Amino acid sequence: MGDPFPRVSVAAIHAASPFLDREAGVAKACRLIAEAGAHGAQLVVFPETFLPGYPFWIWTHTPAMSGELFLRYYANSVELHSETTAAIGAAAKQAGCHVVIGISERDGATLYNTLVYFDDQGAIIGRHRKLQPTNVERTVWGRGDGSDLRIVETALGRLGGLICWEHSMDLARYALTSQGEQIHIAAWPAISALSHDPSSGVFDNLTEAAARHHAAAGQCFVINAQSVIDAATIAALGFTGRPEMMREGGGWSAIIGPSGRLIAGPHRDTETILYAELDFAEIIGFKYVSDTAGHYARPDVLRLYVDYRAQSNVVVDEAMTPLAD
Repeated sequence: MGDPFPRVSVAAIHAASPFLDREAGVAKACRLIAEAGAHGAQLVVFPETFLPGYPFWIWTHTPAMSGELFLRYYANSVELHSETTAAIGAAAKQAGCHVVIGISERDGATLYNTLVYFDDQGAIIGRHRKLQPTNVERTVWGRGDGSDLRIVETALGRLGGLICWEHSMDLARYALTSQGEQIHIAAWPAISALSHDPSSGVFDNLTEAAARHHAAAGQCFVINAQSVIDAATIAALGFTGRPEMMREGGGWSAIIGPSGRLIAGPHRDTETILYAELDFAEIIGFKYVSDTAGHYARPDVLRLYVDYRAQSNVVVDEAMTPLAD
């Protein structure tokens, strides 16, 4: 039998994305993966849509003003099983670590806000598309489905993840908890440095509350990775010299234990890599208090229904399809 209480070294990337520049973003991601791997990280986690950055203009520009930016965003978004993902996979293999990275995924003419999971051999082993884009995010991304709520089984443990405001979807969180999630990926953008998001003033506080609560409620570790806004992003959006619209910095990144305690961080504003060693004995120690998917559950009163099937726009009914002459 394996070690019931393994230890896993992890890293949370707190960094700015090269805005609307996929190739530069890949190069930066590969450098950060190599650095974290050299530091001993077995799992490296990036923020939401690190490639090619978060579309901050959705909170500051009208749809008519956003058309050209969307076209650039589409062109720089990432297709799965492409040269871009091959490069990230190669970096993961070279560094000998698992990687979870946020991308704007391009699938046909639709984009998705996606987390992609790589193992330490560079293979894609999981994908999570954000189930429900938040507010004006719906002008950029489509929706995921139940197939994106599956736990990813790895040699490090059972990994799951949610993106930003999905953490307010308690049923989605419990779907992961019910599958025995051990390490949770919480990916977010640097909204606290943006003045025009409805929650920007309290975003860091809400992030902390959501991440620490999920750790304690699900008795799992949470790697919370947020991005940073840099001067190049501000310039690309036309906000240089206008701090009332957007400032440099932002983000709230931390690594959190199953009791909700902070293991590493929190960190804000400047780029860094947070490191921590996760001791799985802490999971069992807190499940002894309240295993919400086990002895602390009450299925006679409360149960969750989940449809894990992939959804399709087209369902072919063979019985109704006329035979060819």
